[in-house]
Amino acid sequence: MVLQTRRHFITTGISMLALPGMAQTDVTEAAATEFESEVSNTVRHNVSSFRALEWTSYFSNLNNGAILVDISSRALHYWSEDETIYKLFPSSVPLSEELTRRGRTQVTQKIVGPSWRPTPSMLERNPEWPSFIGPGPDNPLGTHALYLSWRFYRIHGTHDTRKIGRRSSNGCIGLYNEHISELFKLAKVGTQVLII
Repeated sequence: MVLQTRRHFITTGISMLALPGMAQTDVTEAAATEFESEVSNTVRHNVSSFRALEWTSYFSNLNNGAILVDISSRALHYWSEDETIYKLFPSSVPLSEELTRRGRTQVTQKIVGPSWRPTPSMLERNPEWPSFIGPGPDNPLGTHALYLSWRFYRIHGTHDTRKIGRRSSNGCIGLYNEHISELFKLAKVGTQVLII
């Protein structure tokens, strides 16, 4: 009887010790499930807005390669002419709809170490800005620039990495300097560009 009581006491004691752990497991599992649900929704949102695309929905061919800039997702897509290279880069986009230009254009010039001159409308909005900045770390165009057939519009780098992924430009499309360097090597004069 004493042995049986001892066993009962030990078994009951162990069970009682396990209860907080079991209760904690239920709470932890519920919290984990809720957290996973939040993460899933967040990831799903990010994936849907920054995802790989097929070029055939936007271009009839890949002559000279193709660049698609999606203003909504703040992403730049590049496809090589022979379809062996596809790149997807986060980008900065224009601050407002008034500064945004959409449509088809092409790369007309490629410059390493570009100089920058604000447009007349930029100087009107920001009269304190300098009228010229040469190549270097203070240059808003970063290390490389792809000039487009539209006057004043470029795809370029930036030294201010906070701008990438945001509405932060005066009309141009900005990339991290390491990304514009990579795109600069791939794109050529004549590469098609579509901004949507």
